[in-house]
Amino acid sequence: MSPHFDGKRVASALGGLLAAALLGGCTVGPSFHRPTAPAAAAYRPGGESHPVDTAAASAARRAPPAGPYAQRFLHRAAATPQWWTLFNSPKLDELIRRAMADNRNLAAAKATLAQARELVAAQTGQLYPQVSLQAGTGRQKYGAQFLGTFAVAPFTYEAVGVGVHYMLDYAGATARSIEEQKALEQYEQSELEAARLTLSGDVASEAVVVAATREQIRATAELLAEDRSNLRLVRTAFANGSVSRLDVLTAQSQLASDQTLLPPLYQRLAMARHGLAVLLGRPPADWSQPDLELTDLRLPRALPVSVPSQLVRRRPDILAAQAQLHAATAAVGVATANLYPQITLTATLGQQALRPAKLFDVSSTAWSLIAGLTQPLFDGGTLRAERRAALDALHASADRYQEVVLDSFGQVANLLDALDHDAQLVAAQANARDTSESSLDLARQSYQAGNSGLLQVLDAQRLRQRAELGFLQAQERQYLDTVQLLLAVGGPLA
Repeated sequence: MSPHFDGKRVASALGGLLAAALLGGCTVGPSFHRPTAPAAAAYRPGGESHPVDTAAASAARRAPPAGPYAQRFLHRAAATPQWWTLFNSPKLDELIRRAMADNRNLAAAKATLAQARELVAAQTGQLYPQVSLQAGTGRQKYGAQFLGTFAVAPFTYEAVGVGVHYMLDYAGATARSIEEQKALEQYEQSELEAARLTLSGDVASEAVVVAATREQIRATAELLAEDRSNLRLVRTAFANGSVSRLDVLTAQSQLASDQTLLPPLYQRLAMARHGLAVLLGRPPADWSQPDLELTDLRLPRALPVSVPSQLVRRRPDILAAQAQLHAATAAVGVATANLYPQITLTATLGQQALRPAKLFDVSSTAWSLIAGLTQPLFDGGTLRAERRAALDALHASADRYQEVVLDSFGQVANLLDALDHDAQLVAAQANARDTSESSLDLARQSYQAGNSGLLQVLDAQRLRQRAELGFLQAQERQYLDTVQLLLAVGGPLA
């Protein structure tokens, strides 16, 4: 063996390199701890089931009872794997299934998450020594002034070997960078869950709008049919001299007024259909989705509502804000570690020769082991300013997290109140519809008995159709608020 190659010394040096690598387990900077859940036990003052202030309680007593349209809130209920199944609609299930498969925003969120995972893998690779193959050939001539009295003729050399470079992570800069990247991966995971939740909610909402608008168009068409029939009857009565021309103008004005109701409804239906097509990944012109009817949906009478302490552990936007807080915490650790000296270890082992035939000869072995330390002495305050900036970003992220939590509590509280009032409104509209139906029956009986005129019957008919429209609009609002509540509580996902 060549005297220029000491295998034991190289092995010892490489062993020292490995031992130094194993020491890189210390990390500086603050460690992340999951924020403490808010102490709130309910979303609304006094709990979820009753108002507490005198004015609200008095108003609730005066409101019509919700009766069969009331919904119950089940707190601490078991999670539902797919929240939309609570509507017991196979057609809605199929729409959401197709949207989950074909929606472009959801596909983009999946790709972004895959990118974040690869960035974690790339960052994790920095924990290990970087090994590279080095090879080269060249021709060299030294200047006479450089070598002095030694004269070396131009020569050609060949070299091949392996180089190992490692930065000792004793302060934890690399570990904190990996922690930060993993937190960003968790953020993208939460964003993907939020995209799924939003997509399912948008599909359900558009389907409800389509179904409810079609019902309202039918009711409006019936109202217009009543208006036209009324106008014919009034014109006949005017021809017979039993009513004045003012009555004819009144009937014509009512028809003209009610005709303005249809165009906005058709526009609303078209927009909902187009929106639904886009959510399912299709251009509106290339795909015609089957319309849902309100009878295809069953309003859930019992709604699972997670308590506030559970909401912060499962709602995607809160988890995303938590992941951003985690990343900001790790970034402080990176900025802190940058204040410490950087220690690098480099080792090479290879063959060098003047002729290719001697390249792999034992006598051509060459090696080196270098340790380096870099400590910033003056940087104009850059590193410390970067650490202070990271701390400021951490405080801002913590405040944003708290704001997201508070907003989510307020959203759930608003929707709980909205559903209470929706149930009362639907009950009131149903009562108005039933009352107008009874009024129409009495008006017809009175007219047949000769105790009232035709106009009383016509007015009663119009009020009946108006009450039907009001009932459908209130019913739609209750469906939409139900969807929004299921989304606001995290969509109860398993």
